[in-house]
Parts: sequence; C-alpha cells; structure tokens
Amino acid sequence: MVELLKYQALGNDYLVVDLPAPLDDLVRLLPILCHPHFGLGSDGLLAFDPGERSVRIFNPDRSEAQRSGNGLRIAAAHAVLEHGASRQFEIRTQDRANPVRALEILGPRVVVELDIGRPSFRAADLPALVEGEPRRVTLETPAGTVEAALVSVGNPHAVVFGESVDPRRAVQLGPHIERHPLFPERTNVQLVEVLDRSRARIEIWERGAGYTLASGTSASAVAAALMREGLVDDEVTIVMPGGELQISRAEDGSLVQQGPAQRVYRAQVELADLEGVILPQVLGRDHPGVEAE
Repeated sequence: MVELLKYQALGNDYLVVDLPAPLDDLVRLLPILCHPHFGLGSDGLLAFDPGERSVRIFNPDRSEAQRSGNGLRIAAAHAVLEHGASRQFEIRTQDRANPVRALEILGPRVVVELDIGRPSFRAADLPALVEGEPRRVTLETPAGTVEAALVSVGNPHAVVFGESVDPRRAVQLGPHIERHPLFPERTNVQLVEVLDRSRARIEIWERGAGYTLASGTSASAVAAALMREGLVDDEVTIVMPGGELQISRAEDGSLVQQGPAQRVYRAQVELADLEGVILPQVLGRDHPGVEAE
C-alpha cells in the first residue's frame, strides 16, 4: 500500500509521494495512475524527498521532466502542509535549488512565489538544431506552418504566434511540434495571444503529458518571449484554461511567478490492483471536449 496525495495548481494536477517509496513501480504504472478514467487522474507524479527537500518530476508517459513551475509550487505547498517547512526555503530539482516563499496559507491552499531563474534564448540550451538566439523559427508540420520563439527556462519551450488560441488547435499542432525534428529532446508548446501590455492568453501542449490546463514553466516561457519582443511589460498575467499566473521580471533578469497550489486528497493505493488495467490507445490523454484530428 502506497500513500499518494493529490494536489492541483490552476488545474495542473500532480500525485505526490514521499520518498522512500516503490518509485520504480510507480513510474512503471504512471500511464494508468495518471489516466482520468482508468486511474486516479493526474498530469504527473512528484517524488518528494522530505529530508533533502528535493523533487523528481515524472510525466504520464514515464519520462522524467527537468522542471515544472506548477510542480515546484505544489512541492513547496506539500513541504509546508505535510512537513512543517518555514515560509521561505528552497526546493531542489535536477539542475538547481529553486527559491520559494509561502505568501499565504489558507487551510489546504498555499499561495507560493517561485523564482524560475533567468530564461535563455540560446537554441543550444533547449536544445534546438539551429544556431544562435533566433527571434523566431519557422516550423513545417502536417497540421500547418507556424512561427515560434524558442525559450528555455530549465526545460524547452516553443511559443507559437499567429494561431487560434483554442484547445482544438493546441491538440492539432502540439504533438507535431513537440516531436519536430528541430527538437532532439522534444519540446513543450504554447499558443499565445497578447490581450494588452499586462495580459496574455495561452493554450498548452506539454511534453510527455499532452494537452494541459496550466503550466508554470509554460507561462514563464511565454512571458519571457513576449518581454523579449517588447509586447508586454515587466509584470504580466498569463491566462490559462486552469486559471491565471502572475509573472514578473526581476532586476537581474530572473522570472518570478506567483500562484496557488492546493492539496485535494490523500489515498492509500494498492499498486497490485492496477497491474491488470489495459489502457485504450489514444492521443495524449482524453480531456473532455478536446479531440485530435
């Protein structure tokens, strides 16, 4: 029996397990655990080490993510709610220590400020198979030709301009851009519409997870791309289907995001019960009202 806690941050939901735990078995069963109908339903798994205050982030397809803004805010909320962390501390990921601050604690809901660090526009940092720091690149896909800005915030992002910002188009384009030959390690994808100098709206296709209601690193990457092109100010609200995230640029160029994370439930799961579940073959995971064409 394994205890899993479910959290959500703007509709981006994660199962959280404290280490030590049977991590290999959990990762093997992730496609089932994360399925909204055949399992518990989740955008991924956070394996949290209470002693180290570190987290590993796994996608529903079993791949390990480099970073997740919502995942880090959830890990911070988990550290506060379950392990008595102070208001200001660090959560360690694969590549760095991430400063976090609990701004408000309202029962199971914690408003967290997270320092994402400085974005990079170097294609090599994603990586992407082009030279230098291109303003935008043209991507040919079976779903159409698009223009995208390349941004790394510790993980890769392709911010797509000039497309209809709706779930159907995100699902049409997302898998093709994610696996485009330009991105040898795949990429996250966002469709963006600038509303005014302080607000932008996005739809998200997440690497290894598919269509997603919200993503902290996606919001940060979009903010970075828009700030670089002078389309928004140094403080911008990114509107996603799951809610809004505030992104600001500090004097040193680092991006700071502020948003909620909430504990939803805890469950005792018998992993053996999931061994015989057979999943249908679908594109990504089935989110209501969204179909691939």
